[in-house]
Parts: sequence; C-alpha cells; structure tokens
Amino acid sequence: MNSIPAKLSASVRPGGSLEVLSQLEVNALLDTSARGLYGLFRRCALAVLNCGSNTDNAREIFETYRDFGIHLMQTNRGIKLRLENAPGSAFVDGKMIRGIQEHLFTVLRDIIYVHNEIHLDPNFDLNDSSHITSAVFHILRNARVLHTGLDPNLVVCWGGHSIGRTEYDYAKEVGYELGLRGLNVCTGCGPGAMKGPMKGAAIGHAKQRIGNGRYLGITEPGIIASEPPNPIVNELVIMPDIEKRLEAFVRTGHGVVIFPGGAGTMEELLYLLGILMHPENAGHAFPLMLTGPEKCADYFDSINRFIGSTLGMEAQQHYRVIIDDPAEVAMNMRDAMDSVKAIRTEGNDAFYYNWRLKIENDLQQPFKPTHKAMAALKLDHRQAPYVMAANLRRAFSGIVAGNVKEDGIHAVEKHGPFEIHGERDIVTAMDHLLISFADQNRMRLQGDYSPCYHLPA
Repeated sequence: MNSIPAKLSASVRPGGSLEVLSQLEVNALLDTSARGLYGLFRRCALAVLNCGSNTDNAREIFETYRDFGIHLMQTNRGIKLRLENAPGSAFVDGKMIRGIQEHLFTVLRDIIYVHNEIHLDPNFDLNDSSHITSAVFHILRNARVLHTGLDPNLVVCWGGHSIGRTEYDYAKEVGYELGLRGLNVCTGCGPGAMKGPMKGAAIGHAKQRIGNGRYLGITEPGIIASEPPNPIVNELVIMPDIEKRLEAFVRTGHGVVIFPGGAGTMEELLYLLGILMHPENAGHAFPLMLTGPEKCADYFDSINRFIGSTLGMEAQQHYRVIIDDPAEVAMNMRDAMDSVKAIRTEGNDAFYYNWRLKIENDLQQPFKPTHKAMAALKLDHRQAPYVMAANLRRAFSGIVAGNVKEDGIHAVEKHGPFEIHGERDIVTAMDHLLISFADQNRMRLQGDYSPCYHLPA
C-alpha cells in the first residue's frame, strides 16, 4: 500500500526574482477561468515543489496533490504566496528550501512575462520565424540568462530522465570533466541524465575554484511535472512550449552532448539534425557528441542505424559517438569551442545567442499531438532529409506526450493509441527503436509500459 506523502501549508516571499506585480497581473493570475493563468501557474508551481518525485506520470502527480492550493497576496512589502497542502519534500524544518523557493518565483516570473510581453504584444507575430526567434530571445533576456563578455563555453546536455545508476554516474563523470575545463552546463533541468552532468560540473568547478559556475535549466509547462527542476539548477527558464524550449537550447548553447534516453531524447536529436542538415547551416560550428558507458554501445549502434536508415549517411556526419571516455568527450568539446568562437566572430554573431542559425518555421510551430495530427505526419523519403527529420521529431514528440504528459495520457485513454502512418521501412525502424527503449526501461520511471502508438498493418 502506497503511503500518502507529507503535505504542508506555508507563506513564502520571493526568492530571487519578481518581487512586485501590477494589479492587472494579479488579476490574471487569480483568474480561474479557461482564459486565466491560475491553472497554468498552479500546475507549474506544484511541479517545482515536487522536486525529487519518483514518478513521471503528470496525471498521478496532480491527482496526489489535487488539494494543493496556491494563492497570491499583495502586501506593503511586495507579493507573497500562500501555499496549502504543498509537497512536504520542499521544506526543511517547516521552512521552504531556498533553491525551490527561487524556482517557484521563477515560474511566476516567466508565466507573467510570456503572457503579457509575448502573447499579448501585437508586435510579435508568432507565425513568423524571425518573430519566434526574437520572442525566445526576449524570454531568455528577461530571465537574465544571456551573459555578455564570455567566450563560448555553454554545453547543452540531453538525455533520459529514466536511466540506471551506471548511466547516471557516467553522465556525472562527463559533467565533472567539463567542469574541470571551465565549461558550463545547460540541461532540460530534470532528473537522470539532466541532473548528472550538472552535479559533476559543480564538483569540477569547485576543484578549479570557479565560483560562478552556470547550471542552466530550460523547461516548459507540458513536461515540467514529469521532469521537475533538479536542485543543482541555479538559472531556470520556463519556455511557453516544447518548440521554443528546443530553440532556446540551440540559440544559447555552443555544443550538445547526448546521453542515453528514450523518446524525448530522440525528439531532441532529430530536432537538432533537422537544423544541422539544412543547406543554409552548412559550415556552421555546432559540435554534437553522443556518449555513454560501455554497456550502452548497442544502444548507440541502434540509434546510428535508425538515423542512417531514415535520414541517410549525411545525417550521421553531423555527430560523433564516444563510448566510455568522459575525458575524451570534454576535451573534444573544449577544443570545439575555439571553432565556435572563430565562426561566430567571422560572422559577427553574438556568443550568447546564435542569431545566424537557420531554423525552419515547421520546427518552430507548436505541434499538438492529436490523433488526427499524428496520423497525418508525412514519413516518407520523398522529401529533403532535414524536412524528414522535422516530421520524425513530431512523431517522437507525440509519443512523449502519450507517455508522460497529462493531455497526451488523457487522449490515449479516450481514443486509444496514436496511429502512425508512413513508408514501411521508416515506421518499422521507428517501431524497432521504440521497442528497444521499452525493453531497456527508458520510456517510464516506474510501472509497466503500454505503447501509446500503433502502426497499422
């Protein structure tokens, strides 16, 4: 029988950001209608407070804390939040942990900013690629994560939240080697392969007496409940959707390291390949490495075969696979920073935000994985490889939604598994890869995994 988690009630003041709000902002946050922000704020706040949870099922989390309440109060000293029946793990001796307190008000900051300054601003046309890129920039700038005066040194680390101890320790070792070389780390901010590199980098930075190490976490409302920010994150940003989250990674990062993961990790890899294979990005310096311990050699072989069979040899030229050698990963990434700096300098591009990288509109537009949209995906070889990568990215995005996101889980329960159509060799390769992920327990943190997709005969 599962024990009922401890719940506490408390009042907290801002910890790090957004100390005052206008009356209009307060009204928007208190609006519980479908158009109001309260529901979004409550869900994201609960996710942040639930740091360390051992489940990645968003519906289970929201059901466990269905009596959770969060209320905004204006005082003569600024704003204050009143929490009711909040996860007890967010407190020590009845007082909220400082890092969680900072993350909680980061949620408030980003939700308010995106609502007021992006969605309600008529100057932003979110159907236009350049406007989307500018919107991502504005959100990151408001969060104060765009640091000028620094050479390229931010390494984005992607990988699964549901990984074993050996893979977690390896990710931590890679982070340690990166930290020793003065490189900073950005991840999706959750547990597993997102936490490991940050924890390792923190130790490496400490040994080198680097007191301003960056552990940047970028998330979005749809995934934050299943992947709550880990305690190492000292800069957190909540982007409005998965597409803007992915763009934020590649615009701010200077290179990417990918650890073992499941469908979400494949979504990220396909997104990046869809960018790197674009003809307008030829010659652009963006190092990409896939790495894991020796036991993961077969895992990366299966990914490499999948990429080759669906996107071709050209796609395979954009990454390097390094097995069981954390120092080699870090040395290669450190050396690649010189090329990144040289090309950014030559192109008169900023080190803190990659403006010149071409990202097609179909990679920027939010994809809502309904049954109709999933069935309509174009998965065939009669298109450019970079376009194919974008469509495959959407397919994996839908599978992530069906696995762990509240709306996706509900849609699959109501209408059955998503149907995915396409050329037989493509969908078969995709099926084989996903089956191998499920066999390796990469699709869910716990419990039996039932596929949320179906390939019609």
